[in-house]
Amino acid sequence: MTADNTPDLLATGKKYYLPVYRPRDVILERGQGARVWDRDGHEYIDLSAGIAVCGLGHNDPDLVAALTEQAGKLWHTSNVFYSEPPLRLAEELVTASRFASRVFLCNSGAEANEAAIKLIRRWAASQGRAPDHRVIVTFRGSFHGRTLAAVTATAQPKYQEGYEPLPAGFRYVDFNDLTQLEIAMSCGDVAAVLVEPVQGEGGVMPAAPGFLAAVRELCDRHGALLALDEIQSGMGRTGTLFAHWQDGVVPDIVTLAKALGGGFPIGAMLAGPKVAEVMQFGAHGTTFGGNPLAAAVARVALRKLAAPAIANNVARQAAALRQGLDSFNQELNLFAQVRGRGLMLGAVLKPEYAGRAGEILDHAAAQGLLLLQAGPDVLRLVPALNISDEEIAEGLKRLHAALRAFAAK
Repeated sequence: MTADNTPDLLATGKKYYLPVYRPRDVILERGQGARVWDRDGHEYIDLSAGIAVCGLGHNDPDLVAALTEQAGKLWHTSNVFYSEPPLRLAEELVTASRFASRVFLCNSGAEANEAAIKLIRRWAASQGRAPDHRVIVTFRGSFHGRTLAAVTATAQPKYQEGYEPLPAGFRYVDFNDLTQLEIAMSCGDVAAVLVEPVQGEGGVMPAAPGFLAAVRELCDRHGALLALDEIQSGMGRTGTLFAHWQDGVVPDIVTLAKALGGGFPIGAMLAGPKVAEVMQFGAHGTTFGGNPLAAAVARVALRKLAAPAIANNVARQAAALRQGLDSFNQELNLFAQVRGRGLMLGAVLKPEYAGRAGEILDHAAAQGLLLLQAGPDVLRLVPALNISDEEIAEGLKRLHAALRAFAAK
């Protein structure tokens, strides 16, 4: 039976969904740019972009055109046969990346990281390294996905609890701590370091200046690969198409997803020359990866996100958001700091407000604003990269009202 009103439809979700989420009691129905509307007609400024996915906002006409044109041609073939959109996308990703030789297309960020983990292990095996010498080092506060290997790579116990026994072969160190990393790699058993240039779920924590370059040097010294998880920080989010360009490093592997499809599910693992030929026929696979629909959309998204206009807009709107947050903080004194890169920003609550980011999200929704949190202590702002001046101004106005309501409470 179809639910006719919002309360009934919400009850349907609560009855039939596996209760692994706790969404707010809003049912979104349509979007345009950085605005969305729920089924009851309420309008919201969206500074969440589907968790940094809708890099070109909602209902981008070029993405819609690419999807509808491909939908009239071919939806799915599997990788038993070629189709043109994924072939073109693979070439364009290699060219755009400046380092990669080959691409593996998949459906999500977790799948991209799973592919990277398997590629690292396969490469280590090809070097004659024993299974106990194929360790992957990751960083506390990281987030690499929800599949079993990816959640093990995610060095946050809260995501791992209850899923033991976890796969072996991972080692954790503190983010931005080169001394710990050097000690962790001194055993001679490390095959790779997997790192986010900006930790997302870990509180929007950027790599310190020079950190990634030092990690690259350590990897070279110890015969290990450098794998970068740019699932959230990539595709223009931090002000350059790839976040690591700002760090002056050349990785061996990069994983992508989120904004690559502009809202249509797709992921990619980019492999540099050192590892590009390691996986041969039958070594890995996917049924839906490289789907013609997803690839057709991603080609347009990649082209648009790589345009200088996006980088310029990211810089301008990031400055506007930082200025607005600083102004609000002078009045309300809620934040210890604002950190991040580009339009991947985290406002860190002061210790006296620790654990209350979710409350602010509730106040924001009541003011017609969609925000995210990155843990219980950090507000996360990841709007569309082409968000307009007017949408930023209106979003800041509503955020100010939400913060004042929170502070008054």
